[in-house]
Amino acid sequence: MTSGLVCVVGSVNLDTLVRLDRLPEVGETLLGQPLGSLPGGKGFNQAVAAARSGAPTRFCAQLGDDGAGQELRRAMLRAGLEVDLHLSEVVPTGSAYIAMLADSANSIIVARGANAELTPDAAAAAVEGASVVLTQLEIDPRTAEAALAAGRRTGARTILNAAPAEGVTPSLLAVTDLLVVNETEAEALGGIDALLGAGPDALVVTLGSHGARWLTPGGDDLAVRAFEVDAVDTTGAGDAFCGALAAALAGGADALSALLRASAAGAVTTTAVGAQTELLTPAAIDRLLVGAA
Repeated sequence: MTSGLVCVVGSVNLDTLVRLDRLPEVGETLLGQPLGSLPGGKGFNQAVAAARSGAPTRFCAQLGDDGAGQELRRAMLRAGLEVDLHLSEVVPTGSAYIAMLADSANSIIVARGANAELTPDAAAAAVEGASVVLTQLEIDPRTAEAALAAGRRTGARTILNAAPAEGVTPSLLAVTDLLVVNETEAEALGGIDALLGAGPDALVVTLGSHGARWLTPGGDDLAVRAFEVDAVDTTGAGDAFCGALAAALAGGADALSALLRASAAGAVTTTAVGAQTELLTPAAIDRLLVGAA
């Protein structure tokens, strides 16, 4: 099946990973095992996931004029993304610090850096020709809104991953066709019933090890179970879900098929360290789907 273009507008960070047995208390110093630095940021992770799930993908982001920015640009090109990059000569490239715990869970601190300077005009211009526009909230919510509004004007399907759950306004939800949140984000935004009445045509709630749901104001409620895999790192699983969901919808998948493919992509991502594993491919998604049938 030929896929339409996915345009992801969002954040890009250089992630620093450290393995810990537990999180430190306030004032406490712990020794951890350094695991190196990897490309990350919700926007970048989702763009890579969309591309590795089979969709031609454009990524619009802002970098700092520094070594981290140069490294991340090279990573984008290696991932096969069409890039629409903007440069800050004042603010450094975004960064994230990830504590990976023994049970494969993680805790993350994000410093937005240049991500916060991506402008609404840049975002709106980037979505031209896209079938699906996907954004998140590690960038300025006004920039996310501009991307979705421009997508609406050109006939694209618009997806907002409201993560983190900050800066969500009625005008932002009004240009959102599909809102994606996890359980914590849904609660922070007023709960499922409130979100279903807030404007989006559909709501997807990810439930971690319990799967995911696709709900609509009209009463549709599709649910899929999580796929069983040997998870080693949950970093980026939600981003892989969003990117694969966008790719599936750009390829013409219906709601249930898109939800299944997104859930499979999230599961594949947990089987390797880092948020952008090369293990994520259309074939890997297909294998999980066949195995669960």
